[in-house]
Amino acid sequence: MSIVLIGVSHKTAPVEVRERLAFAESRLSDALQQLVDRRTISECVIVSTCNRVEVIAATTTQSEAEPLASHLYSFLHRFHGCEPSVLDQHCYHQFDLSAIKHVFRVTASLDSMVVGEPQITGQVKEAFQLAQEQGSVGHTLTRLMNRAFAVAKRVRNETGIGSSAVSISFVAIELARKVFETLNGTTVMLVGAGEMAELAAKHLLNHGASKILIANRTYENAVTLANEMGGEPVRFEDFERRLGEADVVLCSTGAPHYLISPNQVKQALHSRRNRPMLLVDISVPRNIDPAISQLDNAFVFDVDDLQSIAEANRSEREREAVRAEAIVTEEAERFAAALAEGDTNAVIGAFRQEVNAMAFAELERSRKRLGSLTEEQEEALRVMLNAIVNKFTHPVIKQLRESEDGHSPYLSAWREMYHRDDEKR
Repeated sequence: MSIVLIGVSHKTAPVEVRERLAFAESRLSDALQQLVDRRTISECVIVSTCNRVEVIAATTTQSEAEPLASHLYSFLHRFHGCEPSVLDQHCYHQFDLSAIKHVFRVTASLDSMVVGEPQITGQVKEAFQLAQEQGSVGHTLTRLMNRAFAVAKRVRNETGIGSSAVSISFVAIELARKVFETLNGTTVMLVGAGEMAELAAKHLLNHGASKILIANRTYENAVTLANEMGGEPVRFEDFERRLGEADVVLCSTGAPHYLISPNQVKQALHSRRNRPMLLVDISVPRNIDPAISQLDNAFVFDVDDLQSIAEANRSEREREAVRAEAIVTEEAERFAAALAEGDTNAVIGAFRQEVNAMAFAELERSRKRLGSLTEEQEEALRVMLNAIVNKFTHPVIKQLRESEDGHSPYLSAWREMYHRDDEKR
């Protein structure tokens, strides 16, 4: 069995190349059906996101790896009408162990633009699910993808690769969670319409904030954004009066001076009965007076604060990524070794066939004592023996299935016993 992967990513190709090779959702099913011809390619999964396009394929023999890669390049050329020179310049390909390791790294978010981001695992799962629905995956890629998801989970559980925010918008969520016990039911006020503050506000809403107030000098823009985000527009001259309603204030305007002063926040805190406020200033020049941080229960962060937190978190993720890489390498080598040792299906089939043969051989030896049997009695005996064989072999088969990624020290012995060439049996 051979596994081959070809593709492009943000590391090897600019967006104009990636978009030419991307598979539209409406065409993915057709692409999978075209790829799996059961001669050159027996199984296939296509992962197509904004940052990568990868084709993962399996064939039945080791010797077909190189021709299979050429076949996949030709397919991309035909399907997308992309020049071979473009593919040669930007595509990469991996075989067997390196392909397995690459799939594990991608699924565990070690190859992402932001290492540790969780979205890619879900995207790979969706790609695998579509391949299952189209019947383009069999035993080998099902094993590979399921193991990839298990490795991604292990990386999440055993390292801190995804535990800290590395983008400014997500740092705002991290800070809000430290200030408030929960984001559920909180109110966010967006002052201005800076892109970064707007993104942070959307993330806060996605993580539990229940209400957003949007104040902008151009009221019509506030109305448009409020309609888009399900919020409430606030006239710019009224934002001070409503400041006390906000648990989180995100400020991003082009004003050259402070818009929010200590006195304004002091009054807001009084109306809030000193419940805490988080004020995040993403404006340059700053729009929130840093002296506000001297007030009790007022927490102020500017863009440099956010950037320094993001950089510290990014460094921490990079340290954790070293540990994650070790996990991926270990898992990939184990999986590749298990794949090379033989097909577990053949082991299971041979084992069950041998137990079945033993059971029916005993039946034949006992026939004289059973006497003459009717057809119904013969059939009942056969049903009973099949049931016994199933109950006896089920726990063994279950254990073999669970350990076929190479974790069981006994799997090699089972393969040696039940997966031999005919002349050795």
